[in-house]
Amino acid sequence: MFPRQIRFADIDQLGHVNNVRFFDYLEDARLAMFYLDPIRAGGQPHRGLVVARHEIDYRHPLTFRPDPVRVETWVTSASPVRFTLAYEIRDDDTVYVEARSVMVAYDTANSRPRRLTSSEQTHLARYTL
Repeated sequence: MFPRQIRFADIDQLGHVNNVRFFDYLEDARLAMFYLDPIRAGGQPHRGLVVARHEIDYRHPLTFRPDPVRVETWVTSASPVRFTLAYEIRDDDTVYVEARSVMVAYDTANSRPRRLTSSEQTHLARYTL
C-alpha cells in the first residue's frame, strides 16, 4: 500500500485528476515496491524491470482533496521472465482506478529479456495474493 497525495497540478480543466496522472501514481507504487521496500528491509533495490503493458479502468472521478488516496499493489501471476501487477487507487469508500501492468525482467547491458533472479522471485512472493 502506497499513500499518494493529490497535487493541484494533477487536476485537469474538468476538476478531476487527469487520466495520465494515474500512471504516475502507479509508477510511484512500483518504485516503492521494487526500490524503497528492499532498501528498508536491508537489501538491494531491484533493477532491470520494465513495463511491457499497462491496462487501466477508470471507475470513479478523483477530485482534489486534502486526504491522500492509497495505491494498493499486488502480484497476480509470475513466470520466470515476467509478472503481472494489479492495482487499485482507492480510499476507504471508493475505488477510483483498477489497473494492471505486465512487467518483464530485462538485461539492460544486452538489451533483451532475462530471467527473474531468485531474490526477485522471493520479493514478488511477498506481494502475491
